[in-house]
Amino acid sequence: PADDTIARTISAIKPEQFQACFLKWMAAVHTLTQGELIAIDGKTLRGSYNREDRSSTIHMISAYATANKLVLGQLKTDKKSNEITAIPELLQLLDLQGALVSIDAMACQTKIAKTIIEQKGDYLLAVKGNQGNLSKAVQQAFSALRNDASSLEALQTEKQHGRIESRLCQVLDASTLEGNFSRWKGLKTLAMITSFRTEKGKPVSMEYRYYISSRIMSAEQVASAVREHWAIESMHWVLDVSMQEDACQIYKDHAAENLACLRHLALNMLRAEPTKLSIVGKQKRCWMKTEHLEKVLIAGLSVSLKN
Repeated sequence: PADDTIARTISAIKPEQFQACFLKWMAAVHTLTQGELIAIDGKTLRGSYNREDRSSTIHMISAYATANKLVLGQLKTDKKSNEITAIPELLQLLDLQGALVSIDAMACQTKIAKTIIEQKGDYLLAVKGNQGNLSKAVQQAFSALRNDASSLEALQTEKQHGRIESRLCQVLDASTLEGNFSRWKGLKTLAMITSFRTEKGKPVSMEYRYYISSRIMSAEQVASAVREHWAIESMHWVLDVSMQEDACQIYKDHAAENLACLRHLALNMLRAEPTKLSIVGKQKRCWMKTEHLEKVLIAGLSVSLKN
């Protein structure tokens, strides 16, 4: 069929039913291991706007299992600012028992923390100025430790693309907070990560990042989880570069939302197929050889899990 025929067909599918099928598929092939990290973040589909209204792009919220590199579910919002209301809806669709859910600072909200706990998971939330009182209290709790070298518990150093980045992590019990923060259900751990970055020809930069969690965690565990969270950004990069998501200009009716779901489905299947090729390489093989396409489809039905 021609491109337009495919686009019309995709746009006619009801996204709620399509999403339900996706969630049932992932529930059938993926079982959360104890303590697994689920990263949640949003991505704007830049080509999805109505040609008469450039501000009408849709925003997709995704839940990503970092250990198995699988998208567990996604939900559409009309604007990035609507992430706060969409994330609880997505969380309620997922099985979070035993999982650690990491989200950036925009979603550091008491309602979201409560939803994660009610779903029998734990949260790791970045804290910034949108939670002014909490942010000040967390910074105050760590103020005495900033220059205390003996309190450093975890150090990570990475060298890549001409830059060197070191991250120092420190943790405190949430009981050290001054003030009443009982609205944050299950709050147990505070964390501060001090990040140093050096690049050739540029001065050293330093940044403090703060986190709260409902799980009792060591500095090493927090540092590892924060680093793992960025895997969802890598997934977004693959969608743009390998699957050209932002370049796709199909937008009518439900087409953009359904195509986003199809890309996640395809990415899960391609990553489950064990051949040592890039995503683009696997795509090309699927285009050229029916046998390889069949292997990818079969792999998607029996995802190999890491325990």
